[in-house]
Amino acid sequence: YTIINRGFGGSALTDLIGYADDIIFPYQPKQIVIYCGENDFASSDTISSNTVYQRFKTLFSIIRNKFPKVSVAYVSMKPSPIRRHLMSKMVLANNMIKGYLTSKKSTYFIDVFPEMLDKNGNPINNIFLQDSLHMNADGYKIWQRIIQPYLLK
Repeated sequence: YTIINRGFGGSALTDLIGYADDIIFPYQPKQIVIYCGENDFASSDTISSNTVYQRFKTLFSIIRNKFPKVSVAYVSMKPSPIRRHLMSKMVLANNMIKGYLTSKKSTYFIDVFPEMLDKNGNPINNIFLQDSLHMNADGYKIWQRIIQPYLLK
């Protein structure tokens, strides 16, 4: 796979919207994989699931206006132990985004969320670094197994 990582730490959907001309459009991609949304929630207690969903729709519209046929995949927000208090908001926003993408052509919703939970529905602690936010190698192995079937060669 030829992958160009254009992600940057701390980014929210508003950042992707604002920087789309710099981080997406110059590369003429065959596929765009988006992983973003968690930092939107973490930035303020007042951010709702609907706000994150609307931001995603704005980003998707910007992408579709420029690249009407490019495959777009969205990787769900993940359940991090340190952000356990945001999980219900993330689940709702993930479901809204998933529902939206089902009506669009050449799109995929890649759901990593359930695979990162233990049998009690809590985030699996040992797949995260000590900060309880970022994943370790075991967490990325889960993601690789789930995401790889959706990647275009």
